[in-house]
Amino acid sequence: MQKEIINSPAAPAPIGPYNHAVKFGNMLFVSGQIPFNQERNELITSGIQDETRQCLENVKAILSTAGYGFGNVLKATIFITDMGQFSQINEVYATYFTENEPARECVQVAALPRGVNVEISVIAAK
Repeated sequence: MQKEIINSPAAPAPIGPYNHAVKFGNMLFVSGQIPFNQERNELITSGIQDETRQCLENVKAILSTAGYGFGNVLKATIFITDMGQFSQINEVYATYFTENEPARECVQVAALPRGVNVEISVIAAK
């Protein structure tokens, strides 16, 4: 098996030496996505729910480019800067993962790239 690099024109370009995702066999490893809106070329800072939604829209674009969907996600990782926003993040997250929810962890971190409040990565399989 060889790894296949996946980059989506609908998601923000990586800001470092990495790709949007790597496919290996039937597994897809999606890099962490921050709330940057590619179409408007701007960072979303209008509140944690909007920020979470944008992260998940970026994940969705990458999954779609690779031929996957949220139903294929086995594991999600959420990094947040304020655990007090956990319930608001969950409200938005639940609208994307509506059945057979994946395994997940949510951890509070001191800081994230570009000073954002949330970053989300996933692992999917077919």
